[in-house]
Amino acid sequence: QVQLVESGGGLVQAGGSLRLSCAASGFTLDYYAIGWFRQAPGKEREGVSCISRSGGRTNYADSVKGRFTISRDNAKNTVYLQMNSLKPEDTAVYYCAADRFPVGDMCALTRGYDYWGQGTQVTVSS
Repeated sequence: QVQLVESGGGLVQAGGSLRLSCAASGFTLDYYAIGWFRQAPGKEREGVSCISRSGGRTNYADSVKGRFTISRDNAKNTVYLQMNSLKPEDTAVYYCAADRFPVGDMCALTRGYDYWGQGTQVTVSS
């Protein structure tokens, strides 16, 4: 069974850090670009960051550039999102997703993603 499981969310004060993990089971992440998305209450889902199959290319939303870092460990079948200098506006449910057919060794937050995790809540208090 193909599954993505996020973990690492929680409650943190503004300025703090969290590291989210996205672990895959039932398939090998090596062949997939992976994206992180988030959805806050009453807002549309937005792309946060993505990483190419090799890990050599990454993209970030302007709102998180310089604060978030995406990485992957294909040996562990896991992708990470290190979130530093968190702000209250980062509060949302964070989802990871897998793109089965990325264009070359690239990733894009605007593409359709094929597999999605169940999400993990991140709450940043002011």
